Amino acid sequence: MKKFLAEFKEFAMRGNVMDLAVGVIIGGAFKGIVDSLVNDIISPVIGILAGQNFSDKTLNIGGASIAYGAFITAVLNFIIIAFVLFLLVKSMNKLHDMVKKPEEKKEPRKCPYCLSVIPDEATRCPHCTSELPGAEK
Repeated sequence: MKKFLAEFKEFAMRGNVMDLAVGVIIGGAFKGIVDSLVNDIISPVIGILAGQNFSDKTLNIGGASIAYGAFITAVLNFIIIAFVLFLLVKSMNKLHDMVKKPEEKKEPRKCPYCLSVIPDEATRCPHCTSELPGAEK
């Protein structure tokens, strides 16, 4: 039993698991902010344009009530969250590219006689078999 608990503790304390837990918690809090933005700001503006509260729009068919306004509000929530996540990932990638050192691209070595690309360690050209200048024997 102790070994099982030790393995579980090792699993739970890995960096990826903790990062995921923090991400889920922050995501839940962010969802509350986006819900408030859509329900308290965007939906009332759409309601002003439509002449009534948009999120309360329903369609009654027989005994069933289809809350299409709530569905459209959920779609708006998703689009806003996806857009903000896109901007966040894009800015993190840009920051990563700025921090990353640019790699120097070295020109490939070419044979002066046949102009074929040759390895840096070669003393003779593998294509025309010419002896390369500056190559030590």
